[in-house]
Amino acid sequence: MAEALDLAKRGYGRVSPNPMVGAVLVKNGRVVGRGWHRRFGGPHAEVEAIADAKRRAQSATLYVTMEPCCFHGKTPACTNAVQLAGIKRVVAATLDPNPRVNGRGIRCLRDGGVEVAVGLMAADARRLNEAYFTSVRKRRPFVILKVAATLDGMVADRKGRSKWITGPRARAFGQELRLRADAVVVGVKTVIADNPLLTCRVRPPKQFARVILDSSLAIPPACRLLREPGSVLVFTSSSDAARAERLWAKGVEVLRVAREGGGLLKWDAVLAELHRRQLQTVLVEGGATVASSALQAGIVDKVYVFHSPKILGPGRSFSYGLSLRGLTQAIELKRVEHRCFGPDSLTEGYVHRAY
Repeated sequence: MAEALDLAKRGYGRVSPNPMVGAVLVKNGRVVGRGWHRRFGGPHAEVEAIADAKRRAQSATLYVTMEPCCFHGKTPACTNAVQLAGIKRVVAATLDPNPRVNGRGIRCLRDGGVEVAVGLMAADARRLNEAYFTSVRKRRPFVILKVAATLDGMVADRKGRSKWITGPRARAFGQELRLRADAVVVGVKTVIADNPLLTCRVRPPKQFARVILDSSLAIPPACRLLREPGSVLVFTSSSDAARAERLWAKGVEVLRVAREGGGLLKWDAVLAELHRRQLQTVLVEGGATVASSALQAGIVDKVYVFHSPKILGPGRSFSYGLSLRGLTQAIELKRVEHRCFGPDSLTEGYVHRAY
């Protein structure tokens, strides 16, 4: 099962809104077939493993990281493929929470005479697909906040400049995080200050939705990200039809949502629209206002904070907008891990249980 989980990871950023799934076929103590879900709309992991094993799949045991599907969607049901291949036993790490499956695949296999066991390395399998589980069970995207800060917590200096707080190795890992995302979110102040492309420079490249939070439609029509191919969504509360029309003419979708009491856009409305579009993993990259408002709204599931060994003094902190009264209300990360990228360090953790 550990090998099946490793295979599943190869689908990072390529299969959403489907889950990442890996499969290994074993016969007489030897691996005879391997497969993983490579891209959305393509063959599922079980079918790939069966094709790899060919006739050796007969009477083999299938180790798969998620319950096989039992309905015909973009591809035929995997339960049919398993039975037709003559596989005698299936070991699934976890059930598929999709209401169209969720135990039905297991029952279908058992009704067809296949022995089935569920639960091996289940926690690892659920964590691998934490965005998928969150989307299906909570009907909202899985939200990741990524921050690059100095040791004293500043994400930009007093003039809004942030290039570069961290070094090239940390920034390269930030690109890896974009590879996993279905949407990247920044505020309009970041667009104005940094004029970013908001693209993924990992090979092979990937396109994701670029989401700009811009309550007054202040985004410059000549900014670089509007010249790049791919989807751009601008959420606003502005009723300025002329500005909106200029953006629509550039292929930008302008979506009106309500404001919170403090004047910022309502995160619940933004996330509801992203969920409707089946965007499961949302990477919030900043700036300071967006980061602190996401934490204040309680919508962040996971945090990646890169710390550079620099002390900046007065600047913009990613937590400045939080209204917490003392240590008893502090946001405490769970399941924390630490890594180093050259001189920079990374703290990774969960704000709350995601699924």
